[in-house]
Amino acid sequence: MILAKVIGNVVAPIKTESHENGKILVVRPIDLKGNFTEPSIIALDVAKSGIGDCVLVIREGNSIRGIMHNDKAAVDALIVGVIDYIEVDGKQTELS
Repeated sequence: MILAKVIGNVVAPIKTESHENGKILVVRPIDLKGNFTEPSIIALDVAKSGIGDCVLVIREGNSIRGIMHNDKAAVDALIVGVIDYIEVDGKQTELS
């Protein structure tokens, strides 16, 4: 799993069956301080996130297929949660 920030939308009026019930978003991985760490990726959103949100992204196929209940899902990155803050060593960090 990775932390990421939603930075854009992908508009696709025609989608494969596995993408029909979710938004497709552009996310960019971040570190615990909110700094970008890697290039952007495309992810299917099942957590109802939006631009500017910090999110939790799964990039492992078997986990994604299990969450989606679809063994044939053509998805390699799935947004599974919106993050309000992270707590490390008793200190809370806001990521937005």
